[in-house]
Amino acid sequence: MAVYVDNAVFRWRGRRWAHLMADELDELHAFAARLGIPRRAFQDKRSGAHYDIDSALRERALTLGATPVSRHEDRTRMRAIIANARRQWSGHATGGADDAS
Repeated sequence: MAVYVDNAVFRWRGRRWAHLMADELDELHAFAARLGIPRRAFQDKRSGAHYDIDSALRERALTLGATPVSRHEDRTRMRAIIANARRQWSGHATGGADDAS
């Protein structure tokens, strides 16, 4: 089991953001808690279950043992991680609507 963090490439509100994902949801939530991220920040999205973290928090996640993945250099691995995150979306099994936020 592993926790992954992609490159902090998404710009929003003057900062760069990355996605924190994991092989298992329980593992993802536990790791996010270790980072001090509240559960309400969880992104239960059709595009993949994840937490958004800024570049400073990304560095802390790496220090705590998250595995870095590059959307440019690890494309095959990244596709597999994203596919797994999509399966973790709460609406995946039920065919529910995507969360609006």
